[in-house]
Amino acid sequence: MKTILGSIILVIAMSSSSGFAQTDVPIFKNDSRILFQGDSITDGNRGRDDDPNHVLGHSYAFLIAARYGAAYPERHLEFFNRGVSGNTILDLAARWKPDTLNLTPTLVSILIGVNDVWHPLDRGQPVVVEQFEAAYDKLLSETVAALPAAQLVLCEPFSLPGRANKARWDEWQGHLRKFQAVVEKLAKKHHAPVVHFQKTFDAAVKRAPAEYWLWDGVHPTYAGHQLMADEWVRTVHATWPKGK
Repeated sequence: MKTILGSIILVIAMSSSSGFAQTDVPIFKNDSRILFQGDSITDGNRGRDDDPNHVLGHSYAFLIAARYGAAYPERHLEFFNRGVSGNTILDLAARWKPDTLNLTPTLVSILIGVNDVWHPLDRGQPVVVEQFEAAYDKLLSETVAALPAAQLVLCEPFSLPGRANKARWDEWQGHLRKFQAVVEKLAKKHHAPVVHFQKTFDAAVKRAPAEYWLWDGVHPTYAGHQLMADEWVRTVHATWPKGK
């Protein structure tokens, strides 16, 4: 009896530990096609073939797809990951048609921008936020025109002090804030919610050191990806609580 009771308590505790575990996402309707786009943070070392063990990688996108794919098999949800490590907004725009529009998703989630800061700083080149905004805006406009029924979700780029940026943290942070403001601006223009990952990680460092969540200040650990999955689901559910 004690063993059974203990097992029940453990199951309840596990299922109640995260709002993510308990939250339905009504916008995931029958036959929804959910696409995650971005750079290495989304890529998660995903496979490039049809092997279902690896096709979604091991990022927040995998966690979301695993949870809701298992919860609602009768909805026939399809999840796609087309993140590519190292991508900037120009790289993303260059492959947008084959990797996004041709997949005809019903929901497109985009996380891009950190490499638009990181790469030029590492190369001693100027960081051009205007280029980022113009390319991103064009990409979103093309998506709305080609897929008028699709929902957009914009995720803000984020960072914490770590080995990748600690030596130039003030400069990194200054640029990144401008990029986050662009994402906020474009989300309003294109009627999309913003997933505020920066606030999520800023709150998380009050519980554990930065490297516990982002091992190098940019790339999440498994714990960091879970935080991202939680926040993504919370934002999407709050935006479309009835699946509209």
